[in-house]
Amino acid sequence: MAKTAKERKQEQRERDKQTEELRLARLLSRSIKVDLFKATDAKLIEIMQRLEIEEPQDVIQRLIHGAHRLDDESLKEITTL
Repeated sequence: MAKTAKERKQEQRERDKQTEELRLARLLSRSIKVDLFKATDAKLIEIMQRLEIEEPQDVIQRLIHGAHRLDDESLKEITTL
């Protein structure tokens, strides 16, 4: 029996969902949940606005990569609160 267009579309969506799940499973090393104090969250939001980035994880990822490029002395300097 032939499938309806609705059934074909539903199957396509399911395949796309599985493909995305497999892609993430291949790429992701781990997921981190971060609890932020209000002042820290406000600073994150300000950084997002200044960089015109909408996703917090994108900003955090860029900050990690940027910090990785610093020499040891500079890294210690920016992490001293």
